This record gives sequence, structure tokens and C-alpha cells, in this order.
Amino acid sequence: MDLLFISTSVGAFGTGIGGGVELTIANVCQYLLEKGHTVHLVAPSGSVSDTIPIVALPGALHSFAQNDRRDSPIQFPSNSVVGAMMDYAYQIQGRYDLIVSFAYDWLPFYLTSFFATPLAHFVSMGSVSAALDRVIVQTARQFPRRIGMYTHVQAQTFGTIAAQILSSGIDLDRYEFREEPENFYSWIGRIAPEKGLEDVAKLSEKLGIAVKIFGKMQSESYWQECCNRFPGAKLSYEGFFNTDELQSRMGASRALIMTPKWVEAFGNVAIEALACGVPVISYARGGPVEIVRHNETGFLVEPDNIEALAAALDRVDSIKRSKCRRQAEQEYSLEALGERFLAWFRLITNAPA
Repeated sequence: MDLLFISTSVGAFGTGIGGGVELTIANVCQYLLEKGHTVHLVAPSGSVSDTIPIVALPGALHSFAQNDRRDSPIQFPSNSVVGAMMDYAYQIQGRYDLIVSFAYDWLPFYLTSFFATPLAHFVSMGSVSAALDRVIVQTARQFPRRIGMYTHVQAQTFGTIAAQILSSGIDLDRYEFREEPENFYSWIGRIAPEKGLEDVAKLSEKLGIAVKIFGKMQSESYWQECCNRFPGAKLSYEGFFNTDELQSRMGASRALIMTPKWVEAFGNVAIEALACGVPVISYARGGPVEIVRHNETGFLVEPDNIEALAAALDRVDSIKRSKCRRQAEQEYSLEALGERFLAWFRLITNAPA
């Protein structure tokens, strides 16, 4: 199958600015390329990959949809990079069996009916914008096979919508199982308000626990605000790392703590933690609800409840780390991810298995 993927428009692919969807794109591409399919990725200038053929295009990056007000109108920067990527895709569409957009932007959805080659969309976030909701739902009604999402709970944020639920997956060979943890906890994500870093800062200050923070420093001011509000917190910002470095550092932690303030579409960091044998303690909000096996591979607690987080941390040693790794192997392998996406692509193109 000849496939053209369109990357996120908020940052260059490979920099981490796009968040978890970058890992999804990389892993799906890895599997498809290994199986002999042709995959090209259209992405903003500065994008890099050692294995994926990339067409990097100049243009102004888009803002994060989740940072705008819910009722904000659609706005396009001058010389929009998503405009450049969609124009490129339109010009060369005849070379491909299917085009798949991973961009959480209005324009790709709007243009779906203008393409002769099928244009599908993997939606990487839940509902954050009324205007985007309308075009996503409209596209799903007109092309009911063309919308893919991570989880059922993500799809439910858009109301009743036809969507293929694809979950996620990782290359388990890149994650080392760690039987014996060190005495610290991990928190992984973009340093941005929707990720709820202030709650883990409050938790750290309350319990006196060390928490290592991994992720892209999207908002320096937000980081400083969290540190200033909770001066007793034992937080250390470690930085943003590639997969190999991240798993090596995070894998030694007693648990991964997730404190999302929004409905996480999935939460790739949760399955990365499980692959290392690290239990996951998360608010019961969004994607982690469909990942964590409560009392078996981690704990799901009442959202925004610091006391509940503290109680879960007190029980973390009851979780067998081997069960965490086993769940990752059973549910989130690279092969399982790739075959789910391939089945979706064949559903759209009517290609034989």
C-alpha cells in the first residue's frame, strides 16, 4: 500500500512539540515500513527522522487548539504550514492509495470531499473547540470510515460519532523491564496547564516525595508558577528525551503519576511506563481509564483529589511490576498497533488483507 501521512502542524516532527501523536506516527510508520508498505510523511520544516522519508515544508506553525477558548473562531496564520501541507498532498495525491492526516486542524477535515484519493483523519485529542467539533462530526457523517481515534472515552467527547477505535502501541524491544525501582516517582508530559503539573507539585510537597519531571518545556512561566506555589515540592525537571533515554530514566521510578486536567485522548506515557514495569497512578479521566487495570497494574483515582493520589501512592508496592510489563506485551505491541491501523486503511480503500 502506498501511503501519505500528514503530521501535526504545531511543531516540527521529532521535536516532541506535537506530544504523544508524534510517537504514534513514528510507531505506525515503523511497522508499515517493516512490512514493505510505502510511507511518506509531510511535516513542518525542521522535522527529522532516521527511518521515515519526510517531505519538510516551510510555513507558519499553528497554535495549540487546547490553548484557545472553546468558542474561539478558526484562525489561520499567514503562510500557514497546514495549508502548505494540504496543498502538497492535493498536488501529488494520485501517487498514493490513501492519505492520512494526523493534524488536529480545521482545514484537513474541511478538504476531505475535495480529494479524489481517500483522505482519512486520525484525531489525536478529545473535544476542545466547538468549531473543530462541528467539522469533525460533519466529516464523520459524510465519510463514516474515515475517522480514527485512540479511545472510546475520547470519541464520547464528540457525542455520537462514527469512529474507528485504534488505541496505541509501542516497540516493546526498546523498553527494558526493571524489577527493582529506585526511590523516586515520575511525571511525564508537556509542561502545560492541561497536564496538571500543579497537582503533582502539591502532592510532592504534602508527602515529601521526589518526583522527576520529563517532557517538553512548553511553558516556562507555568513551571515557575508551580514551583513558586509549592516551594516544598521536591520536583526536578529532567528534560525532554528520546524513547531510549526516557525509558532508561523513567523505568527506575516507583510509579508514574498522571494528573491530567483535560480528557486525555490516550496517554502514551502510560503504556511506556507499563512496558518498563512501572505502575501507573492516574486520575480516572480520559484515556488512562481504558489503559490502567485498577489494583493490578496501577490505580485510578478520583480526578483532582490529592488525598486519593496520596492513598494510591501508599499502596504502590502492592503492584507486581511483572504484571505491568505483561499487560504492555498483551495489549500494546507494535504489531498489534500496526495491524489495527492496516485494518482501518483496508476498510477505507477496500484493499485485500
